Amino acid sequence: MKVKIVDLTLRDAHQSLMATRLRTRDMLPILETFDQAGIYCFEVWGGATFDACHRYLNENPWERLKEIRKRIKNSLISMLLRGQNLVGYRHYPDDIVEKFVQKTAEYGMDIFRIFDALNDVRNLVTSIKTAKKCGAHVQGTICYTISPVHTIERYVEIANELAVLEVDSLCIKDMAGLLSPKMAYTLVKTLKKEVGLPIDVHSHYTSGMASMALLKAVEAGAKMIDTVISPLSLGTSHPPTESIVYALEELGYETGVKLDVLLEVREYFMKIREKYQGYIDWRSTIPDTNVLVYQIPGGMFSNLIAQLKEYNALDKLPEVLKEVPRVREDLGYVPLVTPTSQIVGVQAVLNVITGERYKVVTKETRDLVKGMYGRTPAPINEEIRKLILGDKKPIECRPADLLEPEFERRRQELIEMGFENPSDEDVLIYALFPQTGLRFLKGEIKEEPFPVAGKVEGTFEVEVEGEKFKVSVKPL
Repeated sequence: MKVKIVDLTLRDAHQSLMATRLRTRDMLPILETFDQAGIYCFEVWGGATFDACHRYLNENPWERLKEIRKRIKNSLISMLLRGQNLVGYRHYPDDIVEKFVQKTAEYGMDIFRIFDALNDVRNLVTSIKTAKKCGAHVQGTICYTISPVHTIERYVEIANELAVLEVDSLCIKDMAGLLSPKMAYTLVKTLKKEVGLPIDVHSHYTSGMASMALLKAVEAGAKMIDTVISPLSLGTSHPPTESIVYALEELGYETGVKLDVLLEVREYFMKIREKYQGYIDWRSTIPDTNVLVYQIPGGMFSNLIAQLKEYNALDKLPEVLKEVPRVREDLGYVPLVTPTSQIVGVQAVLNVITGERYKVVTKETRDLVKGMYGRTPAPINEEIRKLILGDKKPIECRPADLLEPEFERRRQELIEMGFENPSDEDVLIYALFPQTGLRFLKGEIKEEPFPVAGKVEGTFEVEVEGEKFKVSVKPL
């Protein structure tokens, strides 16, 4: 049996371990060698890379994609797309979604892995249909989590909804490392039988189970699995490509991957890991078995600690860890993945710090309850809904149906600000990130310096969707 290897080194590996800070100049020198390894597909773009490129590195994300595509000629390339959120943190109108997908396809993107944080397939329709029109392979994605409503039957329903949209394959996206070997086998076996599409399994190593889950998924018939080169593997990242390939080949599976080439690539990324050591928190490099109890992804756990430090209330972490599942249940058992993980985490901290649940409610929590992110897996707790919305009713429609076209308006705004004939790429940077994107286009962004390992401290200003926050970082 042939098992295709999808390598995530250029996107999810450094997003998981190094705050998405891997510079393009440190990717390019090894790509032509990496391309000789026999990897089926490289995930190279999407997720947080578009944001981090322009916001912190003073890099044009479109240029990164172009330069990577030039060097990867034998393997396919893919990106992670957050459905109607694209690579940002809010829903964008359909004209923005269509233009973004079309432009990305023009740059040579072969596979679009498209997901929605709530598994609301309505939020995937525009991006899937557009990518299909562009002739790309579309991988309809199911966010895996555990709750009373996330049953095998429900996952089959979601997969069938994706199949109706004529996706080419399915991806089980286990962002928190909760996929056990037994569930991996059962879920893949059932989806293969009930839906019949090729299946890719993506599992973070956070709980320490990912390698076992991938093997059982392959035994159940998964055609593709996600891995990363070993120096950037494990912890909150993914299983190592070299080890998985070796194990599969020994078991009689054909991967087509050349281990000798991978070992050469490994040496290169060993040097990269050393260079970027200042970005790597040691806690993100080891399994965090808290996730098995609290179902909190590693990155979310780190954010909770940072928020509590801001309130000088780190001693309340145990209370917050207990509050997170309660908030998640109140809000309809949402999967904990961007942006819902941030929404639930911040609200849990506020509930504990204020001493009264939902006394202070964030705009994002209010929007989630209002239906602005889509349909939650289970109904919102009615008492909580009334507390937050009062007599207002949640919306019933697809959230993007309420949004006016935006692309040409954003182009005109740039022209009025003095940009002559802005490119579609520039308009998209500005439309997706109006504050930081505009600063980037004006040349006001400077590449941040490399932090020194163990000595990162100070107060930094972070801007998210126009709101500015101060974050203090001190050595532990």
